[in-house]
Amino acid sequence: MLRPHFVGSFPRADVSLDPPLPELALIGRSNVGKSSLLNALVGRRIARVSRTPGKTRALNVYLMGAGSGEQYSPVHQQEPLPAPRSYYVLDLPGYGYAKASKTDRAAFQRLLTGCLDRARLAGVVWLLDIRRAPSEDDGAMQDLFAARQTRVLAALTKSDKLPQGERRRRERALAA
Repeated sequence: MLRPHFVGSFPRADVSLDPPLPELALIGRSNVGKSSLLNALVGRRIARVSRTPGKTRALNVYLMGAGSGEQYSPVHQQEPLPAPRSYYVLDLPGYGYAKASKTDRAAFQRLLTGCLDRARLAGVVWLLDIRRAPSEDDGAMQDLFAARQTRVLAALTKSDKLPQGERRRRERALAA
């Protein structure tokens, strides 16, 4: 079992993390659910969640550490499962917040590009609100990922807020 641990909140991406481990960045618009996803994945509240856009202003780093003890498959009790690897989750501030100042937007851009340039970045989980059409900022982010050949897993959030038929229609439209 992975045990999450808050490492710290950093204003810049050039922070040196020890021990050196693979890193996974959570990126998305303001209030898309990055911190909520992190909390859901670990099964408890480790990341602060706010309804107010633009609250996260720094790079929040979490160590997802492997728990102690051997794990066994629930199906075949005799077969040990491979031990989970430890890694860092980089929870970035959201992009696209209209009320952010030019200075804040420039600081976010430096933080984002600094994170994408990190030597140990294994990939990005790009969160997209299924209720919203992709914005210009989303298009720019997609272009940035492509230009840097970043490994990206797109995750649709807020699907619980849509009727099932509408959710399926939007999933198909976004996949096209």
